[in-house]
Amino acid sequence: MNDEALDIKHLLEAALLASGRPVEEGELIHLLESGLERSVGAEELEACLGTLASEYESRGLGLRRVASGLRIEIRPAYVRALHGLWDPKPARYSRALLETLAIMAYRQPVTRGEIEQIRGVSVAASILKTLEERGWTHIVGHREVPGRPALYATTRQFLDYFGLKSLADLPPLEQVGDLIPSELPLNFGEPRSGGFAGPAETDETETETETETETDAEATPEENPEGH
Repeated sequence: MNDEALDIKHLLEAALLASGRPVEEGELIHLLESGLERSVGAEELEACLGTLASEYESRGLGLRRVASGLRIEIRPAYVRALHGLWDPKPARYSRALLETLAIMAYRQPVTRGEIEQIRGVSVAASILKTLEERGWTHIVGHREVPGRPALYATTRQFLDYFGLKSLADLPPLEQVGDLIPSELPLNFGEPRSGGFAGPAETDETETETETETETDAEATPEENPEGH
C-alpha cells in the first residue's frame, strides 16, 4: 500500500475514533476530501474500510455498519472485562419495559392499547416515557379509530444502540423468547425519525408505578459494545 493510501486509512480511522457516533459514508468522504485536499470516491472509501475491518479481526475493536452509519466499537467479548474503566453501573431494565420495547420493535407501528392487549396488563406511563427519553421509540402518527390513539415505533437510535443496520436485522422472533406470542403477524414498518465507544448509559430506570399490574423482576439487556 502506498503512502497516500496509508494516509487515507489513518485519517479515516481517526475520524471514526474521534466522532463518538456513527458517521455516514457521505460525511466520511467529505472529511477525507477536506483533509487530503483531493477527491475521494466511494470505491476508494470502501477499500479503506475493508482494510480497517480486516486489520481489526485480530484486535479488540471492530468496524460495524449501523442505521446511522459506520462506527468503531469494542468487541462484545471485551466489554465486560473493561467495565472497571467506567464508574457507573450499567442501566437495568424491568421485564415489563423490555416486553414493551420488543412488541414495538416487531409490531410497529403499534398503539398503547395493542401493546396492553398483547401483554395482558396495562402499560405504565413511566415505561413509555423512559423509552422515549432514551430515544429508542417515538410517536409516528395516530390510528384512525375513535380516540385516535398514538402509534409508536422504534427509532434509528434504537437500531444504533443494538448494533442493527435496519429492522430486517432483528433476530428471528423465536430467539426473542416468550416476550410476545410467536403467532402474531409482524409488520416491519420503516421507522421515522459511535466512534470509539465506552459503556452503556447508566441512568437507572424508574420502577413501574401502580398502573403496571404485574410484578416484573429486573432484567439487563445484552451488553452493548457501542455504549449508547
